[in-house]
Amino acid sequence: MPLTAPSRQLSVTARRLTAVGRGILAADESIATMSARLEAESIPAGERTRRDYRQLLLTAPDLAASVSGVIWCDETFGQLLSDDRPFPEAAHALGILPGIKVDTGTVPFPGVEGALLTRGLDGLDERLASYAERGAAFAKWRAVFDVTTCTERSARVNAQALAQYAASCQAQGIVPIVEPEVLATGSHDLVAAAATARLALGTLFDELQQSDVDLTGIVLKPSFVTPGLDCQEVSARTVATVTYDVLRDTVPGSVPGIAFLSGGHPARDACDFLRELNAIDGAPWAMTFSFGRALVSDALATWAGSPANVTRAQQVLLGRCESAAAAVR
Repeated sequence: MPLTAPSRQLSVTARRLTAVGRGILAADESIATMSARLEAESIPAGERTRRDYRQLLLTAPDLAASVSGVIWCDETFGQLLSDDRPFPEAAHALGILPGIKVDTGTVPFPGVEGALLTRGLDGLDERLASYAERGAAFAKWRAVFDVTTCTERSARVNAQALAQYAASCQAQGIVPIVEPEVLATGSHDLVAAAATARLALGTLFDELQQSDVDLTGIVLKPSFVTPGLDCQEVSARTVATVTYDVLRDTVPGSVPGIAFLSGGHPARDACDFLRELNAIDGAPWAMTFSFGRALVSDALATWAGSPANVTRAQQVLLGRCESAAAAVR
């Protein structure tokens, strides 16, 4: 069946976000998290400094060579750059797609100790309509799965919320990034991580299809399948092989692109995982990055809140983004 015009545009946007050689910059920390990160670098936290930091990221010269889209939180999406342009407008002008985080965080999952449930469906349709009107090309919703506490029930309920979010995004012409993050914290082994990833992804795509979500117009943002960060490391090739096996068995080939989160892994390790994944022949989806701290932490430390350090901080950011982009070329 041929795609309708709205579906075709969603598919075009999803493919643009995951095009070979570029990835997504996740700069969507909440106000509280961003403020804590600023304060950890001895930078006074406030609306102005949060704006200045994210302006530094967006306006790094030729960022679009390695970055296809940037995810922001609601505060940044509504802010103006120092030249009075709204952030989404400036991003479009720079050849970068603007995105928005729309979930409102997690709460304990009822009856399952340690499991989490992501909130944000209340008023979502109205918020998405406003974001679309202001230029949002895509959105993001993160569900969290802990290897030691994930159950079929918690996976199902989180998948249902992701599917409802995705359907609402597509109704507004916005590409949904669906993010089922299997946490890397802990001492679990690779087998346990793979089992949880299979459960989370298999349940997610069952719910997406039941909700009539157009899979050609989404981007999947999963974790790499790795042992827990407190467990013995395995090689990047092993991570890539196991991750690909899980994806091959759970993710339909109609999905245009997969943008991996770094999940707390050092930037070098995350890039190595991605490079090995892209060395596997025959993958039906584009595979790229959607990293946050792995790309921006060193730039934030270099900036330290000083206008005199902006150029040097941007050079650090561009170097990290180019390294990630090189892993997918």
